[in-house]
Amino acid sequence: MPRHTLHGWAGASVVRVGDTAEFVWSLAERHLVPTFPDPYSRRMTDAIAYFSSRLAHETDPSDVYAAQRTGDDFVLVDVRGEEAWAQGRIVGAVHVPYREIPHRRNEFDPAVPVVVYCWSPGCNAGSKGALAFAQLGYDVREMIGGYEYWVREGQPTENDDGPLPRTFDPLTMVVRRD
Repeated sequence: MPRHTLHGWAGASVVRVGDTAEFVWSLAERHLVPTFPDPYSRRMTDAIAYFSSRLAHETDPSDVYAAQRTGDDFVLVDVRGEEAWAQGRIVGAVHVPYREIPHRRNEFDPAVPVVVYCWSPGCNAGSKGALAFAQLGYDVREMIGGYEYWVREGQPTENDDGPLPRTFDPLTMVVRRD
């Protein structure tokens, strides 16, 4: 088992694990910050942390569609406005504009994961909605690409009149000509 030692100075502590790993406890940031013998190791660890965090908090249209098809337990929330919802939406989604999330929290089971989406990569309503759910304690992920990429990948959509035509964009996926 590794040996842990602490050495303190004003505002931080060094945590040494065995002979190889060393971390600085940042009181301001309230977490361990690794120290590295060379800049390459630091960049690599930063990249690992960055991409791991993104994958923990984001998903994409293909993965959401696959999860729907396999019956995974989650709720898909369209956080766009009323006119956008009326124009078209993902089959199986519920509509809660991001500004209403705190007021409608009782409509959701906190034990069920939430996936939010907005219009497109150029829209940050999905991030705002994900933040609102996270602040309320929900396990939430944002569907990157939003409704735009869902449609471009040919996934099922609908409006109040029923199913919308499915199109497949060769710029976002392999289009099979079966």
